[in-house]
Amino acid sequence: MSVQLAFDELGTPLRETTFVVFDLETTGGSTESDGITEIGAVKVRGGEVIGEFATLIDPGKAIPPQIVSLTGITQAMVSDAPKLDEVLPAFLEFAAGAVLVAHNAPFDTGFLRAACAGLGYRWPKQSVVCTVRLARRVLSRQDTPSCRLSALAELFGATTMPTHRALDDAKATVDVLHALLERVGVVGVQSLEELLDYLPEVTPAQRRKRGMAAHLPEAPGVYLFLGPNAEVLYVGTASDLRRRVRQYFTGSESRGRIREMVALAERVDGIECAHALEAQVRELRLLSAHKPAYNRRSRNPGKFWWVALTDEPFPRLSVVRTPRDGALGPFRSRRAAGDAAASLASAAGLRSCTDRIPATGQRGSPCALAELGRCGAPCAGRQSTEEYAPLVDRVTALIAGTDGGLLRSAAAEVDTLAGGERFELAATRRDELAALVRSVASAHSMAALAAIEELIAAAPDGHGGWEFAVIRHGRLASAGVARHGVAPMPVVDALAASAETVIAGDGPLRGGAPEEVSVLLRWLHRPGVRIVRTTRPWAEPAHAAGGWGDWLERVSAARALETAS
Repeated sequence: MSVQLAFDELGTPLRETTFVVFDLETTGGSTESDGITEIGAVKVRGGEVIGEFATLIDPGKAIPPQIVSLTGITQAMVSDAPKLDEVLPAFLEFAAGAVLVAHNAPFDTGFLRAACAGLGYRWPKQSVVCTVRLARRVLSRQDTPSCRLSALAELFGATTMPTHRALDDAKATVDVLHALLERVGVVGVQSLEELLDYLPEVTPAQRRKRGMAAHLPEAPGVYLFLGPNAEVLYVGTASDLRRRVRQYFTGSESRGRIREMVALAERVDGIECAHALEAQVRELRLLSAHKPAYNRRSRNPGKFWWVALTDEPFPRLSVVRTPRDGALGPFRSRRAAGDAAASLASAAGLRSCTDRIPATGQRGSPCALAELGRCGAPCAGRQSTEEYAPLVDRVTALIAGTDGGLLRSAAAEVDTLAGGERFELAATRRDELAALVRSVASAHSMAALAAIEELIAAAPDGHGGWEFAVIRHGRLASAGVARHGVAPMPVVDALAASAETVIAGDGPLRGGAPEEVSVLLRWLHRPGVRIVRTTRPWAEPAHAAGGWGDWLERVSAARALETAS
């Protein structure tokens, strides 16, 4: 048996949806060379007609004889008719806020889009229903061999038959639309969202599963699709749990693997959250814990890379998986980390070879490559450890955020190359430096947040209230809201008192997950977010990558010009 949801559990019920069913007559089939001669439209809601719109239009060109024969609209009939620039604003106002419906809608909307573009009007972002497409999905060849408007009007006993005049054809399309809506209602399509998402590939068994969403709240949160053995198949977030999950059973999801997941699912669990930020963080944690088979993001959860100095007499920069104090990162790919390490090594003059250096500390103790004359790096074959140490210190200072001299030296090299008209190499070095600056700036931002024992921030909820986040060492420890009219500070105190205890770990992020720290940072940088209180100032280093914002903007502008040319 199918599960019928109440109207208040659906999106916009079809009986409460306003449709503007319209038809155009034109001088031909080209939106570029032909014009509109007539517009007819009927506004309906709940099966009742609530308005009509009809007018002839002077297309500004001759009407071909075959079109006159088809529509009966002659040149004399349109000679005193208004021009399109007079009619279009009135029609757009008549149709505003409604769902547009037409028989072979791409033809009619194509002319309207072209008209809007030509007259400087923005095409309204309204939903469009094509009764031809809907009929092909609902009706079989046994029902009707043709989906022409005249055939459908006859099949459904329309009160007005099409005549190739705009208003008559619009009225006939109204009757066809209502008959098709009755057909799709039988298979469970009860809302506008379900109508727009309707796909024939969804089996009745899958459509019946929408009852699994009935218990979910209309609130933000995280949902989990569970399989036959209670295994987590898929995890997602939603601003409205019930509405989002229901969409999986109405054909809105076109990805094959997700339809397969829905077919396997036995139930859906929901975790209601205070606001979207909490939902995002819970999703990340659930993906890491369960690694659902149908989430692409769960394939390599927590797979990040770092750049760190090796523990050798002549250190080099290496790419590592485990962060430690003094490491730069995180990077989402090994390649990105390797590029950053190469840029740093080049700018500082560190060796990049992987040969172990003898721990003599004396000049003239070369590595294997130096002995073969194949190494040009300033390491053991050329310098003492005392001469090499300042190079390492420059890298350490940049990663720590205490000095950005290394970046300034690299920028000076770019300027020198450009001054010598070596433009291609200068552009390459510039782009490498820009990537390095962004990596350093991101690392410092994340580390600065992770270093704070507790930071409480608030974001406006858009309705006069506040959304709160208690962040401890880069992790969301508690979340809540104070709706309009509720005193915020008692809510803040209660959230802080009940927040999760977070013990700082090792590494730049104090043991925090890079993705979670990144999500929290993006939320904190949103317009309107303010700090309620913090145990220590939230500050990022100003002497490393902090002052390079204007330079990065110039680089982006230069790259855009280079790409355009």
